[in-house]
Amino acid sequence: MNKTLQLLIVGFAIVLSSCSNDATDKTPETEIEKVSYSLGVNVATGVKSQGLETIDANALAKAFKDVLEGNDLDISEEEGMKILQDFFGKLQAEQAEAGKAKMNNWLSDTITTQKVQTTESGLQYQIIAEGNGVKAEINDKIKVHYYGYFADGKKFDSSLDRGEPIEFPLGQGRVIPGWDEAFQLMSIGSKWKLIIPSELGYGAQDNGLIPPNTDLLFIAELIAIN
Repeated sequence: MNKTLQLLIVGFAIVLSSCSNDATDKTPETEIEKVSYSLGVNVATGVKSQGLETIDANALAKAFKDVLEGNDLDISEEEGMKILQDFFGKLQAEQAEAGKAKMNNWLSDTITTQKVQTTESGLQYQIIAEGNGVKAEINDKIKVHYYGYFADGKKFDSSLDRGEPIEFPLGQGRVIPGWDEAFQLMSIGSKWKLIIPSELGYGAQDNGLIPPNTDLLFIAELIAIN
């Protein structure tokens, strides 16, 4: 278990120990109550981001109390570390498997017989699913899911791996030119395969991950316009 998670759990225990059993619903009023509540929100958010949706507050508070009062521990520190490592290792494996399944489902309806269309700039695309929402315009902030890969099929990036779409303003040079062009053509809900020539991608630039003068392929979905 990493150090961040250890600190989160310890911090959460501190928050629990500072609250009496009959006052957990009390709205914070004093400075220390507000500090404690704010710490609790921060810690609980961090714990939840690790994938832990529920926790036994009583067991956690008892462990903290036993340590502070010097009582015999029900579970030794060494054994507890192993329990936590095993649990969070299993949780991460489950999350990875779920993410893989989600990605496979997202890509399963990729290209069949859709023809390739080419714009004047050289951008090519195939329509996997056509949305019926509005189209984005320059300066609109859009939200996108994507799966990026090379011509040999090797993936180089994917928003699905991170579990959340990316968001950026359209037409302001925040992304590669091929994206700025493509997402102006798509309606909300559309999913396209994009074939982006290197001059509309990173060109001769070598950014380490993508070699110079490399054509890029994406499965991209326009999720929302803000």
